[in-house]
Amino acid sequence: MTKTLYFGNLPWAVTPEDLQNAVSQHAEVLGARIATDRETGRSRGFGFVEVPADQAQAVIDALNGAEWAGRALTVNEAQPRPERGPRR
Repeated sequence: MTKTLYFGNLPWAVTPEDLQNAVSQHAEVLGARIATDRETGRSRGFGFVEVPADQAQAVIDALNGAEWAGRALTVNEAQPRPERGPRR
């Protein structure tokens, strides 16, 4: 069983590898990705990390509010994306 964690307020220069390295100090990382803008390819300042469910709370406790390059991270359990209506 895995959990996906949301990482918000990331510095723009953070890569998936950076995120994986930071989380791997607290839990086994099964996957890490940074959300990017479709047009520019630049980071949108948030990302997601998959960890074993029994290790998720340790990551949240250790990294939520922690500072990374002068920015306070927001770390919590990711929520499902809300349903979006049809485009007009």
